[in-house]
Amino acid sequence: SQDLIQAVKNDTDRSKIIDQLANIPMQTLAAALETDAEKKAFFINVYNGFVQHILMKNPEKFEDRDEFFKAKQITIAGKELSLDDIEHGVIRGSKVKWSLGLIQDPFAGDFEKNFRVSETDPRIHFALNCGATSCPYVAVYGAENLDAQLDFISRQFLNRTSEYKPGENKVYVTSLISWFRGDFDGLDGAREMLKEYDVIPEDADPELEFKDYDWTLELGNFTKLGV
Repeated sequence: SQDLIQAVKNDTDRSKIIDQLANIPMQTLAAALETDAEKKAFFINVYNGFVQHILMKNPEKFEDRDEFFKAKQITIAGKELSLDDIEHGVIRGSKVKWSLGLIQDPFAGDFEKNFRVSETDPRIHFALNCGATSCPYVAVYGAENLDAQLDFISRQFLNRTSEYKPGENKVYVTSLISWFRGDFDGLDGAREMLKEYDVIPEDADPELEFKDYDWTLELGNFTKLGV
């Protein structure tokens, strides 16, 4: 999965990597992805790599975003998956897409059950790139140092996209927090995260205002993780 990101970034041939991901035996992949950190790192890279790969080849697919995220266009270990399957089924632990992160899907399939994380990590929302201008940047993630990497990318993204206005007692933040507020332990949990990453002061209790999301197609936004 790391090789896929590098190949996309360098715009080199990635057909062999995609073939390897498609044909790895499921048991082999499952044995390699035993922990939540291993699952998150692998599938974040897969998600980001395929978003870039698919839209570099066919940018017109982004015109119907609903279909783009629902289409079964990625094969991992013999299983055809959509971007929604990877994000909401695996990386978010079988959460229903438009439930604000509050409802778990009772109809998860076997692949999803085998590979989904056991605990939803809200920081993944600042690591997944969906191809739009407002999306987080793309980086290469690894299980060994994933916690520090997700802290780094969360701090980077939140400080880059948030605006604290103490005079209004408001902080303007990404709509991702609103869409998936259950993943953040509600808005109070989101405020605590904003304090943790120095977006707002420890003693502040501002109202959260959600910025409009810019869905303009924008590819090639890569960053290096400073950890």
